[in-house]
Amino acid sequence: MDNKNFFEDDEIVTLTGANGEEIEFIEIADIELDGKLYSILEPVELPEGEEEAMPLIFKVTPANNDEANYEIVMDDKIVEAVFNEYDRLLEEAEED
Repeated sequence: MDNKNFFEDDEIVTLTGANGEEIEFIEIADIELDGKLYSILEPVELPEGEEEAMPLIFKVTPANNDEANYEIVMDDKIVEAVFNEYDRLLEEAEED
């Protein structure tokens, strides 16, 4: 994936939660890092009790049916690296 094209129109991604509920996310960006694809997603609806949506990082891997598997990333080092790469790409795009 070419990170220069990560500013696509925001798409809605629907994932299934642990309890089988469907959760909609806005896809902020896809970031390739160390040969792996990560997606920055923000919930469309605020979680109960939250005042501000927090973007989440998901590792994206291919599935059997031309769809993708999204696995939430809990490793703080990877989360920080993905956000740092996102910030770097934003700055680079602003310079162009």
